Amino acid sequence: MAHTRISMYLPPDVNPSQAAIAYGCRALPKLNEELQSEDLLTKQKALMALCDLMHDPEHVYVAIHIGCLESLKALLKDTNNMVRIKTTEVLSIMATHNVGRDGFLEHDIIHALSYLLNDPQPTCRENMHLAFKHLAQLPAAGQAGLRSPRCRAVAGAQGIVSSGLIPSLVWKLQREEERIQALLLDTLAACLMEDATEALASCVVPFLKEKLLSANSDIRAKAARTLIAVSIPLEGKNQVWQHDVIPILVHLLKDKVDEVQANAAGALMYATVTTKGKYAALDAEAIRPLLELLHLSSSKVRLNAIKALTMLAEAPEGRKLLQAHVPTFRALEKDASAAVRQAAQIAIQVIEWKP
Repeated sequence: MAHTRISMYLPPDVNPSQAAIAYGCRALPKLNEELQSEDLLTKQKALMALCDLMHDPEHVYVAIHIGCLESLKALLKDTNNMVRIKTTEVLSIMATHNVGRDGFLEHDIIHALSYLLNDPQPTCRENMHLAFKHLAQLPAAGQAGLRSPRCRAVAGAQGIVSSGLIPSLVWKLQREEERIQALLLDTLAACLMEDATEALASCVVPFLKEKLLSANSDIRAKAARTLIAVSIPLEGKNQVWQHDVIPILVHLLKDKVDEVQANAAGALMYATVTTKGKYAALDAEAIRPLLELLHLSSSKVRLNAIKALTMLAEAPEGRKLLQAHVPTFRALEKDASAAVRQAAQIAIQVIEWKP
């Protein structure tokens, strides 16, 4: 005979740490109310629920429309560690969507997040930098199809630069944990494409020089990519030469990681635009390792190596050394990549140029 018995266990798929989500269009308004509650547990459960819901861009749009961003801004100053951690997690998820990044700019979330740069909780800081990284990828209107580094205006990066955060981000590059350094480098690479002035005034080149020597290949690759952005303005090119970064970049051409090699060649391409940069690279014997990169499978590596060699061919000494390697460039005119083929043609014209 059956007996009535109440189970001691919770129903399946029920998370006791997450707020119950109301039905339909009432779900997000109810959670927004709970975010403003005085009860700590209520706020924490609401944040847990939002972490799930914010993966859907439609929910992000509604959340912004009903004022959730303002509620989250207030929670960034909460004294409870878990509240701040989950708040930054919600914001970092929202920042993965264009509508969320637009909302960040409209509601001045950059300024609110900046107060957490020195937060005692590493997870909180990591979430904040992840949000900045995503934000820096937001294209400005009308710029999405432009490919030139000087033309890829990025609204999110512009917002971070305009907020005056760049000196603080550069300073943090020396003091943060390694996993956060990687996020910082991603953000700086995008922001310095827009304007490297403040970073150059904040000693970013010596800091990046140190990161090029990191044992972590991801840090080396991202530091070299950030140097590409730094080297676009003339002052950046001069500082890269003044701080003896070029010999390190030449050394990284022999790295075992393709991305490190590609970004090192890209940084050399910009740094060797100036005469001083060209001769510093020639003195560091950059031509031989660059020629070796032309045979690698990565089209990015080949392309950046060709462009760097083209810069060196503008110097008489470099042109003389490269004349014997014209057949190699001829072979690259048949490369599968259209960009590589075009770069090879330009390189041949420069190498074979006669005064």
